[in-house]
Amino acid sequence: MIKILANDGIDVNGKNILEKAGFVVETNKIAQENLASELQKFDAILVRSATKVRKDIIDACPNLKLIGRGGVGMDNIDVAYAKNKGIAVINTPASSSASVAELVFAHIFTGTRFLQITNRVMPLQGNSEFANLKKVASNGIELNGKTMGIYGFGRIGQEVAKIGIGLGMKILAFDPYVSTVDLSLDLPALGQNSRLKVSIQTVSEESVITHSDFITFHVPFNEGDKAIINAAKMEKMKKGVGLINCSRGGVIDEKDLLFALESNRVAFAGLDVFEKEPPVNMEILKHDRVSLSPHIGGSTVEAQNRIGIELAEKVIEHFKK
Repeated sequence: MIKILANDGIDVNGKNILEKAGFVVETNKIAQENLASELQKFDAILVRSATKVRKDIIDACPNLKLIGRGGVGMDNIDVAYAKNKGIAVINTPASSSASVAELVFAHIFTGTRFLQITNRVMPLQGNSEFANLKKVASNGIELNGKTMGIYGFGRIGQEVAKIGIGLGMKILAFDPYVSTVDLSLDLPALGQNSRLKVSIQTVSEESVITHSDFITFHVPFNEGDKAIINAAKMEKMKKGVGLINCSRGGVIDEKDLLFALESNRVAFAGLDVFEKEPPVNMEILKHDRVSLSPHIGGSTVEAQNRIGIELAEKVIEHFKK
């Protein structure tokens, strides 16, 4: 009987599919420091972003046959090392794309309409500071006609582009591995002709950095790598740019971001991920022009359901073949 540890949880539908197929699924979380010893009781482990499956875990668990990641990025797994050891590694690249893309725009709407300020101040001083808050928040901007820069044009970046197009934005996308993408936009309001085809050609990194009103990042990132976006690149950006990171912590240098915010080079930032998690940079967390969320990009009810089902199907496919 195959035993699976879903250490970061799994949607009930995915769990039910696995159990009906004859697998034993354990969802009680094991602390990272105890994982090497406890995982020896299992044939497979399913994780999200919290649990790390590194070389030490892999070496300690010769019984392990499969590692599954619910989501896109696999920077918390030593993928190449696992495969070299004969361990299958799977993920669910498509299931959470729409959820992450929508969170990107939640941060953009928050930043452009000053909601990160008003939501903090109004519960405490909304009666006494109402006029002042109204004055500050009345300087918001619309997205229609603005340029959306997308740094990394995979599945999530393409979902961002679809929303941006629907809002009347211009799209600039950079990806060294992608040249042209044909997008299909589902628009039910059009009736029978509900699908709109749009072709987007990617541009250079320089074009996205220098010409965008907002830039969202959707790239892989590994611990120990240097930040992709640092002070030098922020200096090239439009004054008043908005930066959104719902991909991986460390993509944007947090110290350089603070300086750019203070100098007004960057108007606001939306951060779902951080250099360290839980985050330790309190200046970032308290800054009144930073919109914050606790690494929830793919964590919607719908996405978790899709992820659970896709993971279950891939696990079954692997062990039943």
